[in-house]
Amino acid sequence: MSEVQVLASVQQFIERQHGHFIDGKWVNVDNQQRIELINPATEQVVSTIAVGSQGDVEKAVHSAHVAFTNAWANTSPYERGIKLNKLADLVEAHSEELAQLETLTTGKLINLARHLEVANTVIFLRYFAGWATKIHGQTMQPSIPSANGEKYTAYSIRQPVGVVAGIVPWNFSLMIGIWKIGSALSTGCTIVVKPSEFTTLSLLRLAELAIEAGIPAGVINVVTGAGQTGQHLIDSKLVKKVSFTGSVPTGIAIGKQATGNDLKHISLELGGKNAAAILADANIDEILPTLLQATYVHQGQVCAAPERFLVHRSKYDELVQKAAAAIQQLKIGSPLDESSMLGPLSNKPHLEKVKHYLDLAQQNQQIISGGKVLEKTGYFVEPTLLAVKDINDPLFLEETFGPVISVTPFDSDDELIEMMNHSRFGLTASLWTNDLSKALRLIPRVEAGSIWVNMHTFLDPAVPFGGVKASGVGREFSDAFIEDYTELKSVMIRY
Repeated sequence: MSEVQVLASVQQFIERQHGHFIDGKWVNVDNQQRIELINPATEQVVSTIAVGSQGDVEKAVHSAHVAFTNAWANTSPYERGIKLNKLADLVEAHSEELAQLETLTTGKLINLARHLEVANTVIFLRYFAGWATKIHGQTMQPSIPSANGEKYTAYSIRQPVGVVAGIVPWNFSLMIGIWKIGSALSTGCTIVVKPSEFTTLSLLRLAELAIEAGIPAGVINVVTGAGQTGQHLIDSKLVKKVSFTGSVPTGIAIGKQATGNDLKHISLELGGKNAAAILADANIDEILPTLLQATYVHQGQVCAAPERFLVHRSKYDELVQKAAAAIQQLKIGSPLDESSMLGPLSNKPHLEKVKHYLDLAQQNQQIISGGKVLEKTGYFVEPTLLAVKDINDPLFLEETFGPVISVTPFDSDDELIEMMNHSRFGLTASLWTNDLSKALRLIPRVEAGSIWVNMHTFLDPAVPFGGVKASGVGREFSDAFIEDYTELKSVMIRY
């Protein structure tokens, strides 16, 4: 056992009586109610957070509005990029501290917190910093006829929308929080972040580091609380855009609420029931380690991860046998133990949700391997493989967001495409094959925002990310985010 010792700085931070971070400082709260943050591996209280009232939210939004119209508006694009890179430097310098805060509240394996979440937070910050000086419009020549020798010219400019509300989920709160913060700040917006009530500490610490990086007070504000706090934020008249990552039902509700408030801009990155298609020519021994790693990362609590294995019938038995044997070797243990391969689910309500699907599979005798909630302290669940034959089965259609994978055979390419698209979701998908010609022919037929070939779940800041159908609206990363955080203004001049 190689249990990591919690840093003294982490212990000191979690012992604070946390308030909200508004206008560059900690502030007292209107509401004395507090929410306990639970370590999902031990079921012990780690810390508590404040519940943001409407008054707290309005203070934060006002601070962001003032910073937008004054401090950040007077910060050049070059300086914005410099400050984002400085924040990236500080995240690197405090990487172990941030990783431990994530592990203690999410159950994320410490090595995953270090090498995926915190490391990618730095990468994405630097990527967004580079865009700060590259936001531009176009010039154009109108075709308006001249009556008396006058001429016309025109151009467009992109201007920041203003104050952004960033509502962040519990699975990768630091990294996804930075997707929203980096997008907002690089385009000239300011932001009020509402982290999940389950995982809040890393973003509160990040807000402190932002001030140290020289980002002006009020540019980044963090208000904590549950759903009602988020609703206050969406309803604020000074908020011009809402960026939400989370479940489909919540995302649809937020989209309706935001557009009903003077058509606020929205970006919704929602869930998926993502399919991994294993074609007839796939070498199971070669692909299985990569496939299972992509599947069970963070106990399957990744919106992009595959939950449905669609396997050519000629490979079905081999895949089932070898996958079942492989997942039985995965070591389940403390997320602070560097040798653990799977940790707990992140919170008790989610454990109950996953257990519901495991019970359903048990009743229908669909469990190939795993399928049990461990009888021990913590929210631990065995990695599970299910045989699902009916494409209208809830286990084929509904997102579990856990270490639960269904396996379904197919016989033809047409049947495969029908199965892949038989879903209200359309976030990601993957094709596992060495037949590049077939892959290129299948890709246009798959209804998903991201499609991988011989890989899955990997994200890169240069590649747009987002869903179709019920899986979302808008795109993260690449240059696609710029459209969602700016207004396009047209200018026409007669001379």
